[in-house]
Amino acid sequence: MKHTTHADFAIRVLLYLRVAPGRRGSVGEIATAHRVSRNHLDKVVHRLAGGGLVETTRGRGGGVTLVRDPATITVGEIMRLMENDFAVVECLGPARFCRVAGVCGARSVFSDALDAYFAVLDRSTLEDIAANDQGLRGALGLSRLAAGE
Repeated sequence: MKHTTHADFAIRVLLYLRVAPGRRGSVGEIATAHRVSRNHLDKVVHRLAGGGLVETTRGRGGGVTLVRDPATITVGEIMRLMENDFAVVECLGPARFCRVAGVCGARSVFSDALDAYFAVLDRSTLEDIAANDQGLRGALGLSRLAAGE
């Protein structure tokens, strides 16, 4: 299973905000730090805001702010917010055109695998994946900002 670019970028935005001074940044700063498209990040941030993970403020001094404790945001929650389709095989989706659907055992195997996948993601938090503060700040060019906290 491969996640969309938006799900990937959502993790990147949240990692940035977790280690940024004041847990705040502009979409432009985040895009530059990750070397990704600002237009894509605008859409991602909009969705994260709709899901209650970040808050956006326009104008001078505005930006994106992490509004929840990183220890309460699970990777599973982020993936569910950003992705629309977890049907790794057709028979898990809403349309079932497979000729052997209902008579083969593959559906239950893939369903169990998806449940196990989310069990791992649901016990992993933003705090867990951002535990290396110094390394992340260095990789994102935030180390010089953190010194002035």
